[in-house]
Amino acid sequence: MREIIFDTETTGIDPRQGHRMVEIGCVELVDRMPTGETFHAYYNPERDMPAEAEAIHGLSAQFLADKPRFAEAVDEFLDFVRDDKLVAHNAGFDFAFLNAELELCAREPICLTRKIDTLEMARRKNPGGKHSLDALCSRYGVDRSHRVFHGALLDAELLAQVYIELTGGRQIAMGLLAAEDASTASSIAVAAPLAASADRPRRAPRPHSATEEELMRHATFLERIARPIWNR
Repeated sequence: MREIIFDTETTGIDPRQGHRMVEIGCVELVDRMPTGETFHAYYNPERDMPAEAEAIHGLSAQFLADKPRFAEAVDEFLDFVRDDKLVAHNAGFDFAFLNAELELCAREPICLTRKIDTLEMARRKNPGGKHSLDALCSRYGVDRSHRVFHGALLDAELLAQVYIELTGGRQIAMGLLAAEDASTASSIAVAAPLAASADRPRRAPRPHSATEEELMRHATFLERIARPIWNR
């Protein structure tokens, strides 16, 4: 199973107000394990960079001025993500910007059925706790000491580790049976019980029913109990 963990950086919080995506970072997972394949790109937003946004991700309008527009490089992104699930933290935000950019270059939007939101997952798993990416990194022991600014690829790499923990940890991909194989394995186990070892002595089954003597001793014990609750 292939999944893409991704993150975006933008000029603001709402594409409907003219804000644009300026960076995207993607990390490929196969069976919940990073493959080492990534995608990373900066885009010229064709507008100014608000100071409050630059303070978060450190990307200035001057730095982005010579970068391609999203429409000029959209095929590279689409070729990487293909038709696989897309995982993001507060995914509604990232999907809104991504689909706004796709609309501007007359491309089909990413279907929301492909969306997996780790923020929603974290809220279900740890209700009442803190659910920012930083908080989840702390909870699951993910090193974020090198995170000075928000960066799309760095945050996607951190989120990939968090997502693995949210979905059961690395043990989920250590050769355990896939869900679709479980019923087959169960039927095999029932149909083919373990064979007896040739050098192990065969023992007769132990009796599990109480003997007459044990039943009499039990009845005598019950008679000694003063005011038993079963007589109330």
